[in-house]
Amino acid sequence: MDAELEPFLPFFPRGELTDPVGERESLALLARSVPAPDVPALEVEDHTVPAGPGVPVRVYRPVPASGAIVWLHGGAFVMGDVETEHPWATFLADASGAVVISVGYRLAPEDPYPAALDDASAVLGWAVENASVLGFAPARIAVGGHSAGGGIAAALALRARDRQGPAIRFQLLNQPALDDRQETWSQRAFTDTPWMTRAKVGASWRYYLGSREATEYAAPARAGDLSGLPPAYVATAELCPNRDEDVDYALRLLRSGVSVELHQWPGTFHGSQAILSAEVSQRQLAELGAAPGESLGAPCARSVTDGE
Repeated sequence: MDAELEPFLPFFPRGELTDPVGERESLALLARSVPAPDVPALEVEDHTVPAGPGVPVRVYRPVPASGAIVWLHGGAFVMGDVETEHPWATFLADASGAVVISVGYRLAPEDPYPAALDDASAVLGWAVENASVLGFAPARIAVGGHSAGGGIAAALALRARDRQGPAIRFQLLNQPALDDRQETWSQRAFTDTPWMTRAKVGASWRYYLGSREATEYAAPARAGDLSGLPPAYVATAELCPNRDEDVDYALRLLRSGVSVELHQWPGTFHGSQAILSAEVSQRQLAELGAAPGESLGAPCARSVTDGE
């Protein structure tokens, strides 16, 4: 393990998701310990996207902005919201120069699959429809997320492809949860790794799927055809159960003709980028912000004639 990360291991909760409500409180406490970057020029607005139950979103807008990223938070499908994601969404907007639309999707087990994916789909459509107000070109939109959110983002790209839109320019997948089967080497070997264990991964999928069978829109690794998907950046942590399914997915994308950048971060564990003092975390976060690059195009000013 990276020497700068190891001293922080005692501060990461060891819960195994037996109590989702309690785990939510632990994640919220951990998130409050991470300071959001001070970015005075960043416009931050809360909205509710109309879609069955309204979906809360927090929009982070650099001025000017380069495209947009619909961003899905992590939390094993059962934890997290726009508040816990605030530091990371702030950083991503500042580092990427893109409008970041942080999605407060519904959580399992109260709202199992496909609730979170439906919420993400509704937000994607809303973002495209309101692009001129939000300040980006509707053709310059990406999806992304961390952990469970990365899996939802990958599923969102699959669904958008199969439904012929909205068109997505890029996938930003950080340590995504892609495969409920837990059959890879890393899923079988990493039974007690920091923050994310084999048992915790298994519990998260049981909560997320509920009584439903897993499909490719729940667990994207099950997709038989990955052609026609947007270019992707896939990042993995060495000591993470999700590692091998992420590497496998990236390779399958490449074999399907999809352009991919794959970065395996040595000495890291799931979520260790929260340890901001570590040099490897700084490099991880900087690369995550830079990855969309030219896919999102040149900066665009918000229309002054459009209403909210």
